[in-house]
Amino acid sequence: MQEIQYRPIGIIHSPFKRPHGVPIQPKAAKRVKGTVELFDEFKEGLAGLDGFSHIILIYHFHLSEGYTLKVKPFLDDTRRGLFATRAPRRPNPIGISVVPLVSVDGATLHVTNVDIIDGTPLLDIKPYVPEFDRKADIRVGWLTGKSRRVKDTFSDDRFKK
Repeated sequence: MQEIQYRPIGIIHSPFKRPHGVPIQPKAAKRVKGTVELFDEFKEGLAGLDGFSHIILIYHFHLSEGYTLKVKPFLDDTRRGLFATRAPRRPNPIGISVVPLVSVDGATLHVTNVDIIDGTPLLDIKPYVPEFDRKADIRVGWLTGKSRRVKDTFSDDRFKK
């Protein structure tokens, strides 16, 4: 198979300068503010995005190195298959976050609930559309009853301003 290459379309900015202390999932990063800076050549692609309340950020885990196919997830003591987790160390270190879009200012998107390290390369943006993206009859496997343990708010008020 042919090699696949992506190039960043922008940079995600957040108050988190290193992996330690970054909230786990946007739910735990409630009210943590950030910006998404699109490179000028892609600015025209933002037309109409300001009408959406939430967006899907697709990004490269740029600090992730290597991977193992069995991991111990943060909400469990049992080793699980990598693809049954959201661990950042993956064969293709791609992350996704659904975040509220506060505003669009030129090539800069203002967002909240940011669970991403500052300087993360942005690969793509998609609008979140509940009728397309939410599914009924969902099963969450080994996370059943555990995902509620992710706190609704990040505890460090320094990052909410």
